[in-house]
Amino acid sequence: MAEEKPKPEVKSQKSKAPGKPETPTREAPRGRRKPEEKKKGEVRFSYAVPARVEEVVGRTGSRGEATQVRCKVLEGRDQNKVLTRNVKGPVRKGDILMLRETEIEAARLRGGRGT
Repeated sequence: MAEEKPKPEVKSQKSKAPGKPETPTREAPRGRRKPEEKKKGEVRFSYAVPARVEEVVGRTGSRGEATQVRCKVLEGRDQNKVLTRNVKGPVRKGDILMLRETEIEAARLRGGRGT
């Protein structure tokens, strides 16, 4: 007697049109991931790169709500690169900023107030 291999189970579509062959359905479409379940008490952080504030350039924004700083990237692909960034909130020389990206620089501060 020859041993028969068990056939893999194929899920089929619920409504089958007459005359069309049955096609298997996929669990999730390609290219998309299933939404991950968040466990209770779990904290997730996005990837960030540390940068040290080298110089406080000045205040920026329409009401001066942001501070423009020059900072040096400490780790990652752009290590030792000096960037100009806008920071909201209190900041001083020597502070460490966590940058989510190191590609984009802030526009340079101009003369300001009608000059």
